[in-house]
Amino acid sequence: MSVLQAIVLGLIQGFSEFLPISSSGHLVLARWFFGWEEQPADIDKAFDVALHFGTFVAVVLYFRHDLVRYVREGVRLIWNREKPIDPDGRIAWLLVVATIPAAVVGALFEDVIDERLGTPTIIGISLIVFGLLLWWADRSTGRRPLTDLRTRDALIVGGAQALALNPGTSRSGITMTAGRMIGFDREATVRLSFLMSLPVIAGAVVFKVGGLFVDGVPDGLLTPMIVGVITSFLAGWVAIWGTLQIVRTRSFTPFVVYRVALGVLVLVVAGAGWR
Repeated sequence: MSVLQAIVLGLIQGFSEFLPISSSGHLVLARWFFGWEEQPADIDKAFDVALHFGTFVAVVLYFRHDLVRYVREGVRLIWNREKPIDPDGRIAWLLVVATIPAAVVGALFEDVIDERLGTPTIIGISLIVFGLLLWWADRSTGRRPLTDLRTRDALIVGGAQALALNPGTSRSGITMTAGRMIGFDREATVRLSFLMSLPVIAGAVVFKVGGLFVDGVPDGLLTPMIVGVITSFLAGWVAIWGTLQIVRTRSFTPFVVYRVALGVLVLVVAGAGWR
């Protein structure tokens, strides 16, 4: 893998992880479009997860003040059972609860997901279907703030997050869809989606990238990996800031239009046999 490929993939991962357009789908499509499929599939997947580390750091740094508060109040809640429960402590533990469905589904069906999903045709269909679902959900007039998060909400959004194991669905897209469907306002939905990404990304990085380093990083991959992580971090930071700015004044419609257009293009290219 060249450094140029690492930069392109890092930019794609950084921007698409937090925009509701599917980072995993875009990484697969980029390799498919450009013919960058020379690496074994397991190496490509480990590299993609390494790119997630860059976006993980971006989220941690961007929401560092919120995270410090959630961790502090979450730990305090273990020892201090006074009523009423502090909202930040409750949110901290509900974010953990929300990651359980995706973790369970990923552990049980990882092989099936790797073998059956992730083809350009399935990605194209998923981009369109789940994009239209996001548009439908965004028509809601929900005004609930993040402090209104409850156990039922965490399980619903967490269950939706499990669907993102299918490339093309979009983890941020499906969690934003679920958040809007149960009445949260756009900014609360986006913040919830970003914060929910932390345990999922951290677990994937430890499992996949840790295994790659234990087995030994293939020759020539370490430098592109480092470059890709740095690039995804920078792009991820911009994407977080930009998404929050957009949803404060606009809807998710621009992302839906992009998803549908890209999905149609992928289906046409795949159907015509041009790739």
